[in-house]
Amino acid sequence: MPPAPKAVIPAAELTGFVTALFARSGVSDEHARTIGDVLVWASLRGVDSHGVARVPRYLELLDSGEANPTPVIRLTSNSPAVAVLDADRAPGPVALSLAAAKVIGRAQANGIGAVGVRGTVHTGAIGYYTSLIAAQGLVGIAFVAGMPNMSYTGVKGAAVATSPLSVAVPVEGRTPVLLDMATAGIALGKIAQYRTSGRPLPEGMAATAEGVPTTDPALARMPLPLGGAKGAGMSLSFELITSVLLGAPILSAFHGDDPDGRVHRQNALLLALDPAAFGNGGDFAAAAAATVDTLKGLPRADEEIDILYPGERGASVAETRAADGVPVAAKIWSELQTAADKLGVAPPEPLKGTSHG
Repeated sequence: MPPAPKAVIPAAELTGFVTALFARSGVSDEHARTIGDVLVWASLRGVDSHGVARVPRYLELLDSGEANPTPVIRLTSNSPAVAVLDADRAPGPVALSLAAAKVIGRAQANGIGAVGVRGTVHTGAIGYYTSLIAAQGLVGIAFVAGMPNMSYTGVKGAAVATSPLSVAVPVEGRTPVLLDMATAGIALGKIAQYRTSGRPLPEGMAATAEGVPTTDPALARMPLPLGGAKGAGMSLSFELITSVLLGAPILSAFHGDDPDGRVHRQNALLLALDPAAFGNGGDFAAAAAATVDTLKGLPRADEEIDILYPGERGASVAETRAADGVPVAAKIWSELQTAADKLGVAPPEPLKGTSHG
């Protein structure tokens, strides 16, 4: 049975709609715009698992109090190159957008900047924040650690988090190289998409709650690490250089006897490097372009398969969707309409025609 057709919404109208939903949920207008920008950015690039599909869950987090609609974000550590933000359970897009602004300023002043974020709630697609850094001619790097929801080699059940990593590099004359990946073979949001569509999962991507590999999305409760022990080891490392480094361990609290150990939260670390501080300011973006051009000019193994660098496909999808509208899965669109009715927000009218893509 083919999936239900998707609603196609003009990008600007979708951003305004999502922003209005969060504004009506008790978030300030500024913060609502930030959340809307981050989520629609992911949908524009085809990262639907971290795009507007997350809106219903974000609204639940705000409604339950797990996310704080009126956070007081403060610096708990501050030096010329390094800072730590206590997010006060702010939605991730709010906390990490602020962290990105602060790390950019530090790198521009000192050649390198590092900003840790403690106690936020679901960071969204972290490539958004490293992209902000790369847009300033800097190299952006981000790590996130969260609640254990992925297996670890030799452990029964969920042990570590599907911690993401992003690297963004400015490239002269091209969109930035943008690596945005998780330590899992598949994102939880992707598993939900397979569940919604009724399609079987690829082999070796997910497991039941007991850790038994499965291709049945209805039984899948956690992803398996990317590359087995390698992905599991990366996740542990990211917990150490975010949560533990910032004095807010998640893994040990989750598996220990801390009464707040299972309260939903995430921590992050953003880094920015100024190529000029390494003696390569004027030439770096051009040299990066030459590197990318060299890669793309190598002999193809298959003439039907393009040679793409990380982020290139997403940038192309974003260009198309910005012009033609953003497809939203029928189930997600229905949930958004329900939320709109509850909050008194008028949803935009989908474009004529439908999409199955």
